[in-house]
Amino acid sequence: MPNIRIETRSGWITSPETIISAVHGAVSEVLKLPVWDRTVRLVEHLPSHFPPPPDRGERFTLVEVTMFAGRSLEAKRMLYRTIVSRLEAAGVPASDVSITLIEVAAENWGIRGGQPASEVELGFKVDV
Repeated sequence: MPNIRIETRSGWITSPETIISAVHGAVSEVLKLPVWDRTVRLVEHLPSHFPPPPDRGERFTLVEVTMFAGRSLEAKRMLYRTIVSRLEAAGVPASDVSITLIEVAAENWGIRGGQPASEVELGFKVDV
C-alpha cells in the first residue's frame, strides 16, 4: 500500500509509464505487494525550479516511498538496489537517483472507507 512519488526535471522523459513502471515494479517485487496495489505520482519540475545538486546530472531523480513500518533492513537494501537498477535501465544514471523511505505505523493510515490500516486485512505481509 505504499504511496510513491517520483520527482525529476521536465524535458527528458519520453515515456512516463516507463519511469512509473520501473519504480512501481521494484517496490511491488521487493515488498511482495499485489499488482493491483498502485499509488504512484510522477512529478516533473521546470528545470529552473529543480536544480540538481552540483555532483548530479540533468536526470537527477528523487524517489519517495511512504509505506507501513515493519520491513527489514535487508528488504530496504534490496529495494534501494532494485529501484536504482530499474531506473538505470530507463536512462537515469545510478548516481542521479536519491531514495527516501518514510515509514508510517499502520494505525496512522486511513484506508477503505476511513478505517485504520491496522484493523484491515491488507492481503499482503508487511514484515518482509
